[in-house]
Amino acid sequence: MKLRFTMLLSGLLILVGCAEEVPPPSVHDFLDDPNALEAAMVRCAVNRSGTRYDAECVNARQAVSIIEAKEERARRDAFEAQSEAKRAALRRTQQAQAEARRRAEEAERRRTEAAYLAQFGELPPGEDDEEPVDETALNAPTAVIPPPEQDQQLAPTDTTLPPAGSNAPVIDQEPPSDLSDIREELRRRNDESDN
Repeated sequence: MKLRFTMLLSGLLILVGCAEEVPPPSVHDFLDDPNALEAAMVRCAVNRSGTRYDAECVNARQAVSIIEAKEERARRDAFEAQSEAKRAALRRTQQAQAEARRRAEEAERRRTEAAYLAQFGELPPGEDDEEPVDETALNAPTAVIPPPEQDQQLAPTDTTLPPAGSNAPVIDQEPPSDLSDIREELRRRNDESDN
């Protein structure tokens, strides 16, 4: 019986010795099973120099580098999406500011136009005026120029004096009308101020 047991044991050892070795887990196996990857990385980290060229450790390191590359790509894509969202928000803000600036300029232009037209007693044209505008009517003067007879009646005469206590200027003489008279008047005033 001992002999049979020894023979059986030696035959079993020969079979086990001749059997093929179990291949180490591939990179894809590690990518599919994160627990096996973590266990292999712990085992490889214990003896780095001894397991440097071990097939299982090499495959585990490649799997880790692939996972890190995927995570980095995902981070980069998320960062790029966030940057694009910020750029779009900035673009919208700038467009809104430009639109607000344009509206403010348009409102200022309308205000100054209304103030200018108010001098002549006209209302500025509205945006929603749908009636047709006669272009020739826009050029027609609206200011009333009085006839020359009214100018002479309104001009002060030498006989009218300002009321007592008034600070209205009194015209001593008529202002000069030609250029030489104006120059003489300026010289006379300069001479008076120098003395």
